[in-house]
Amino acid sequence: SIIMPKSYMVGNWKMNQTLSEIEDFFSKLKLTSNQNNFWIAPQAVHISTCINLAMKAGVLIGAQNCSANEFGAYTGESAIDSLTELGCHFSIIGHSERRSLYGESNEDINKKVLACIKKGLVPILCIGETLSQRENGETKDVVLFQLEQGLKDVELNNESELIIAYEPVWAIGTGKSASSAQAEEVHQQIRRLLNDKFGATGDEISILYGGSVKPTNVEELLSMPNVNGGLVGGASLKADSFAALCDACSK
Repeated sequence: SIIMPKSYMVGNWKMNQTLSEIEDFFSKLKLTSNQNNFWIAPQAVHISTCINLAMKAGVLIGAQNCSANEFGAYTGESAIDSLTELGCHFSIIGHSERRSLYGESNEDINKKVLACIKKGLVPILCIGETLSQRENGETKDVVLFQLEQGLKDVELNNESELIIAYEPVWAIGTGKSASSAQAEEVHQQIRRLLNDKFGATGDEISILYGGSVKPTNVEELLSMPNVNGGLVGGASLKADSFAALCDACSK
């Protein structure tokens, strides 16, 4: 019998939310049937505040990025040890904005994934194609290449040490979401590669979909067998909207 991967709803707040907005968010957040699977990544400066405020709601907090280097002369970076010391549970790695705006390569991203797993911070590895790549029929090649490179030399003891997020770049913040069939098609290819690499554990690794996920389309996306949750931007910024996404995840 196939073990169903756990479903996660992860909010990526990007460079948003003031302190008062964060306090407002957590004071209004009402979650049902929480199994430690509702997560939020705020700006790094807000991580401690969010950890304190999120405890009551049972939301786990993580980082949007981290350094592959352990410590030292890396101005402006966050060390994994410092993040875990604060109580961080995970880090988003290789988000398309990090790749495109800050020039992160597959090699950089792989080093971060390896460093996270070694130190017990869960990496959410993001992969996805641009619009021109999709239009040229390169989706599968691009996505699986990013995945293979990102997971080079990775060994897992169990499925909870790694999460994959498929985010078609053309759907991020554009209001265009992949159809559930488009998402499932790519998620199936990702699943196959995870099986090849990790054997039976590959069946249990959660694959999230990201790209204009909102309460109106989340249930349809989650109905797909290999869509195990969402990595959500804009719709995670308001308590009622994030709670609606989490509720859909629990169904």
